[in-house]
Amino acid sequence: RRDILSGVMRYLNLWLVFKAPPEHTRLRKLLNAVFTPALVGAMEPQIRDTVDQILDQADSDREIDFMTDIAVLLPAYVILDMLGVPRADFPRIKLWSDDLRLFIGTARAEGDKYRRARDGADQMSDYFRAVIAQRRCAPGEDVVSRMLAARDASGGLTDDELVATCMLILFGGHETTTNLLGNAVVALLDHPAQLSRLVDEPGLVVPAVEEFLRFDGPSNSIARVVGTEHDLGGKTLRQGDRVFAMINAANRDPRRFDNPQSLDLGRTPNRHLTFGQGLHFCLGAPLARLEAKVCLGRLVARYPAMANGEGPVEWIDAMVMRGPARLPLVLR
Repeated sequence: RRDILSGVMRYLNLWLVFKAPPEHTRLRKLLNAVFTPALVGAMEPQIRDTVDQILDQADSDREIDFMTDIAVLLPAYVILDMLGVPRADFPRIKLWSDDLRLFIGTARAEGDKYRRARDGADQMSDYFRAVIAQRRCAPGEDVVSRMLAARDASGGLTDDELVATCMLILFGGHETTTNLLGNAVVALLDHPAQLSRLVDEPGLVVPAVEEFLRFDGPSNSIARVVGTEHDLGGKTLRQGDRVFAMINAANRDPRRFDNPQSLDLGRTPNRHLTFGQGLHFCLGAPLARLEAKVCLGRLVARYPAMANGEGPVEWIDAMVMRGPARLPLVLR
């Protein structure tokens, strides 16, 4: 496995989410200068246009797969536009991302996940290395160009850090938001009274997004490695053990939330852990919130009587990510 995964780990070891200070501090500072609130806020009109384009392509009064027809496309197009790469490249990028997800998401049923993860990482890194080389010659206003220009007292991002961060932005920026949208639609279909409430009160969409993040978040768990042997909850955790901390369980903790098993779109306060906590708080949280607000608001406004399609919801095979692989939906 080490031989197979050496190429994968070359880049994953440089992902911000897997770094600790002081390396994390340096990377986070450089990227904070790129992903500013102003950058995300200025994207709302473009995101609205993209949502309407995607919904226009999905005919009403017919069954669609919400995941492939809507939920996958919006965050992918937004991220590709941010990176300044053609939307037409998405089908092959999606294949590479799916292969990476098997490893990063800790798939349990896919026996060939290590080889596929290696192939996906190799092809994605080659793709972004070419994009970076092009931006060095002809920089623009896209995020890749902004990362190339980012500097601190010790300099800028290395070539491998640039490639790794492009991969992280692409993977983290579309996989998790896709799952957030899918989980939110499942929750609304399972709770028709809350769907009707959102239809009647469109302004509720902002707290509703927070409740979707809490109720069935796209990050089912986070993995950690034990640094020092200690006891927790009657179990001995030994140095080097891998632990999955179940975020979606914490988000239903009755000591923190009233009626935690209930979906309440107006819930407040709602201090869920879906975006993490502390220095690892998700860099893309503002963008994910904005995409979900726009997409779910427009979806409910256009199709207030949307309903389950034929067949069950199918879920992705992952311990870390949580979301539908297939979600039959009738738009009406």
